[in-house]
Amino acid sequence: MKVTETSLPGALVIEPQVFGDARGFFYESYNEAKYREVGIDRRFVQSNVSRSAKGVLRGLHYQWPNPQGKLVSVIEGEVYDVAVDIRHGSPTFGRWAGVMLTADNHRHFWIPEGFAHGFCVVSEFATFSYQCTALYDREGDAGIRWNDAEVGIDWPVSAPLLSDKDTRAPFLKDVPAERLPIYTA
Repeated sequence: MKVTETSLPGALVIEPQVFGDARGFFYESYNEAKYREVGIDRRFVQSNVSRSAKGVLRGLHYQWPNPQGKLVSVIEGEVYDVAVDIRHGSPTFGRWAGVMLTADNHRHFWIPEGFAHGFCVVSEFATFSYQCTALYDREGDAGIRWNDAEVGIDWPVSAPLLSDKDTRAPFLKDVPAERLPIYTA
């Protein structure tokens, strides 16, 4: 498996070894020992799948307290996936990293606890898979605005389809510090 660091320490792009022939392909989508070797020593407690149409943007979501690390990938279609460091006191606070995840490139994106996460569908539809290190916590469910100019994400759409929740999400500067994860070196 190939691991590529992003501009955000801890956020990693993982490309599994794919074995293919005329019948199709096979790859390990997760192997605890291999992930531990590259520094992802987590227990996944919840697995989710979503399907979205072209132009749908989901995010930028996070939980606090009870943050979730997420290992995400695409089963069908293509998405532009983004992580934003929102850890109060982090040297990379407010910075983002993005990666194209497609059914064809088989990439996975590891988003550590303390980061906001979102994605935008660029194919006709996409089936998106994510494993989480903590259970969903309705009380801790939070988000920041997808188009926050101070974060400056270069999304591949200008007028995405959004949920009401994502439309109303606050800008990062307007989130009280106690509602953000805390950076620990």
